[in-house]
Amino acid sequence: MSSTVHISSANQFRTLLSSSTIVVTDFYADWCGPCKAIAPTFESLATKHSKPNRISFAKVNVDNQQQISQQYGVTAMPTFLIFRSGSVIETIKGADARKLTSAIENAVKLAGAAKPAYSSVGRTLGGAPSTRSSMTRPWNVKGFVDAVIAFFGLYFISLFTFDAYTAAENSPFNIHRVPTASQPAGRTAGGKKPVPPPAKKLGTLADLS
Repeated sequence: MSSTVHISSANQFRTLLSSSTIVVTDFYADWCGPCKAIAPTFESLATKHSKPNRISFAKVNVDNQQQISQQYGVTAMPTFLIFRSGSVIETIKGADARKLTSAIENAVKLAGAAKPAYSSVGRTLGGAPSTRSSMTRPWNVKGFVDAVIAFFGLYFISLFTFDAYTAAENSPFNIHRVPTASQPAGRTAGGKKPVPPPAKKLGTLADLS
């Protein structure tokens, strides 16, 4: 598919000039030998450098679009006009491929890099920056420390007793321990820590018989 726009009216040409930053235009005639000779070079440059709304290539038949040709004073074919923002910045007369290529490459630099339509994650076009709500819950440090203390307390009490289950059950570190009605959990009537009951003596195989 050709990257060149064939101009069919003055209105179409004005629209192209207003919608593209750089417009390279080839004014040619069907009966012009040099125009036909340089046409492949022009088409190749168009294919290489065309960018939507930035760099466009157009061909104007001077016999069919005399109004456009007269407006820009085109009297010799081929004539190449390079427009920037609707104004002529370069004129190349004749089928000079090297000069045309150099002029187009310079014009491409003037077009600049393409800019994104929008950027920044979480922002809408024309809107204010969005605030991202935190999905993490605050960490309960005290609860974590209490849990660690309870775990190691139960562990060491059960480690150094013969009846690990009973010792752990009666341990002040047991969070599931139910206090008696006459005194709070973890304290005796005298305000001292309760003394765990003596551990059960482990039996032997002889006792089982």
